[in-house]
Amino acid sequence: MLFDTGQDRASVTDPGYFPGAITGVRYGRLARFEITPQQTLSAGLDRLGYAAGDVRIAVLSHLHQDHIGGLAELSHADIMVSQAEWDTLSSPLPEMRGLMRRHIDLPGLRWQRIEPELTGDPDLAPFQACHDLFGDGSLVLLPTPGHTPGSMSLLVRRPGRPPLMMVGDLTYDAHLLQIGHVPGVGSRHRLREATAMINTMRQRDPGLVILPAHDPEAASRLAQATGQAPTLATA
Repeated sequence: MLFDTGQDRASVTDPGYFPGAITGVRYGRLARFEITPQQTLSAGLDRLGYAAGDVRIAVLSHLHQDHIGGLAELSHADIMVSQAEWDTLSSPLPEMRGLMRRHIDLPGLRWQRIEPELTGDPDLAPFQACHDLFGDGSLVLLPTPGHTPGSMSLLVRRPGRPPLMMVGDLTYDAHLLQIGHVPGVGSRHRLREATAMINTMRQRDPGLVILPAHDPEAASRLAQATGQAPTLATA
């Protein structure tokens, strides 16, 4: 199972990857990256001993371009996204909000658009709804809207080990999340709500490992929690 798919290297090698005109100017200012051949999804999986074909499920925290870049390599997998996030593709001016449908709704992909369901699991409080990926409580998707309307986080529960919380872009730094500071991209009201809910879970379980997608310390924090070397960097 894969959580998010990184950024497509074509976004830095193909001049036509981003929209043109005024929208393109916005991307030109905000989407400046350096992605080497060793930083693609396939290369990262290879370093872990896997191939893209080994991925059976890919969950997308949200649909911004730096999280959907590996979709073209995952036609054999089930691609999961929240229904609320998928609906944003049909709202006005999606490209101005970082949503490029031509790089998302690719031919041959097997999409599963999920709706959180009510849960009575006390360990998930204050969250009242979730999507239990395998029905055994080990991998649980939680709605954490704010950065985008349908953003999700993934809770990984491992017997005898600290749980992991992959929060996507709810924050860009685990320490900033801890003090309640929210990023400036998205709905600040909903970001504050989701941040408070994650922090409530962390207060109840101080061992909870927070893993934001863009946090430079996330790889080392994950390595420490799993006892492995930080071999797969995130964009």
